Amino acid sequence: MSASATDTFDLIFAGGGTTACICAGRLAAADPSLRILLLEAGPHTRNLQTHIQPARYFRNLAVNETLTYQIGNPSKALNGRAPIVPTGRCVGGGSAVNFQMYTRASPSDYDDWEKFGNPGWSSKDLIPLANKAENYQVNDSPKHGHSGPLKISVGGLPTNIDADYLKVASAYDKDRSLLDDVADFGEINGYGKWHKYIDKDTGKRSDVAHHYIYNQDSTNENLVVKDRCRVVRVIFEGNRAVGVEYVDDASNRNNADKDQKDQKDIQISRAMAEKCVIVSGGAFGSPAILERSGIGSKNFLQKLDVPVLVDLPGVGENYQDHNLVFTGFYAHEKAHTMDDIFRGTDDVVKPHLDQWLQSGTGLMAHNGIDVGIKLRPIAQKEFAELGEEFKKTWEGVYANAPDKPVAWTGVINAYAGVDDNDYKAGKRYISGAYYLCYPVSIGHVHIRDGQNPYMPLEFEAGFLDEPADLASLRWSYKHSRELVRRMAHYRGEIPSGHPKFPEGSAAAARGECDGPEPIEAEDIVYTEEDDRAIDDFHRDVVNTTWHSLGTCAMKPREQNGVVDSSLNVYGVQNLKVADMSIAPSNVGANTYNTAIVIGERAALILAGELGIKSV
Repeated sequence: MSASATDTFDLIFAGGGTTACICAGRLAAADPSLRILLLEAGPHTRNLQTHIQPARYFRNLAVNETLTYQIGNPSKALNGRAPIVPTGRCVGGGSAVNFQMYTRASPSDYDDWEKFGNPGWSSKDLIPLANKAENYQVNDSPKHGHSGPLKISVGGLPTNIDADYLKVASAYDKDRSLLDDVADFGEINGYGKWHKYIDKDTGKRSDVAHHYIYNQDSTNENLVVKDRCRVVRVIFEGNRAVGVEYVDDASNRNNADKDQKDQKDIQISRAMAEKCVIVSGGAFGSPAILERSGIGSKNFLQKLDVPVLVDLPGVGENYQDHNLVFTGFYAHEKAHTMDDIFRGTDDVVKPHLDQWLQSGTGLMAHNGIDVGIKLRPIAQKEFAELGEEFKKTWEGVYANAPDKPVAWTGVINAYAGVDDNDYKAGKRYISGAYYLCYPVSIGHVHIRDGQNPYMPLEFEAGFLDEPADLASLRWSYKHSRELVRRMAHYRGEIPSGHPKFPEGSAAAARGECDGPEPIEAEDIVYTEEDDRAIDDFHRDVVNTTWHSLGTCAMKPREQNGVVDSSLNVYGVQNLKVADMSIAPSNVGANTYNTAIVIGERAALILAGELGIKSV
């Protein structure tokens, strides 16, 4: 590889995702004299309709340049499948491509982080930062922020699905109630409306690129964003980080099969940092950058002929996610669903687009996720259903933390399956949805090549390796199914979207029908054979929730930690990691809000070190 001339900055962010945009944007606004470089492997998202129009997110999940598709090792626990985890690859990262669900962590999640020896990372420290970032447009609740840049609303249309679901939940589930606010850092285990990162006034997605970075385009020339620039490694003088090497991603990203001889022909650019390098490549990118820089397990790096700078075995370990499942149901023709936008032709989408362009309202200003619950067992029958294999997990994770849910479950107002043969244009669908909030199973992420930044990573997702996770999913499936089959808009079950129950089973998917089950109908009774079918179904279909974290954990070094409470990488100077990879343990929520909190906290940490008084 050959090198070009270098540029010099005060701060360099190696990655341009959610946390990096927030941290860089806050610091740039507080001190416009700071020379800040943000390097992002993906493209800009500035005013792109496919990103700022909320309902377009589903189509973005298909192969395109704003996502990287991390392919895991084939897994026996997944019946031989190789899991695929998409991650944001654009300015704004996951905030520009995610489902826009407004879901905040449990306070005990952050208190757990502090217990790892991380002062300043407890719920009392981080909840104010969550509020600082947001403009909660639903009401004037003091449990939320109202002057921050990121907008939260109910979306562009009150659908008939949310009222239907909540009516059934209230009548069917006598052990739980409805909550006015499911995201107030307070009570869980109640059903409620799920709000969205969508501006109620414009109907646009509320992402970090537009609200922390692009809004400074005309006012701050010292905030430099270079898109399509992939960081290879950090440059050191001794043990002090002084810059980064990066390549032109636009010309090189399709060259993953280049051999080492060809790699020598790739032009390397350098950028130097006088104050700090902040690695912000996410749960996959950040450990890869560190390992290519010589920071990681000594034994592992030596096998790849990478010169070892710091022996830090925790790099790339502790990979965590949330395990997601969609189930399929037919819906009444009058149901407000997203099917036309998610899967329709341009002619079908046009009326929704026109409404959005005119007023910022309608289904285009929606994500199709109206309602749900952070679910936790209460009744003895639920604990019995979860069984002995869950008991140890309950005692270790949940028993002393009443704000921790086992799963999030709700509905998506659309067909979310992968079998296009089950989708018929013009019909309406509902998908049951649930994900585990604290899976027991843990994986890892490592580089395969010390030089090639395009070599696929060695990725072990760990999904369902532990039986307790199967038990939690099984319980979630049954709970979700009982609610949906009682909804007024229910018109039957899509057989391929449910387990393959044994011949003659009372639990078999019923296919299309004329209407729902009565509220007072008996619950479906499952046999042991039925339960095995459910487990096998989950092994076949369980997937990522796009919530990867933990691979550069903020823990003590002797506990396989990678960074300290000030986000400094152990063993070197002037190098930090700031993204979801620093999470030492999981959070019971969609991770966008936590990435925001980390960004705000990282900005405060850097501001303190740089002598900036107000951020």
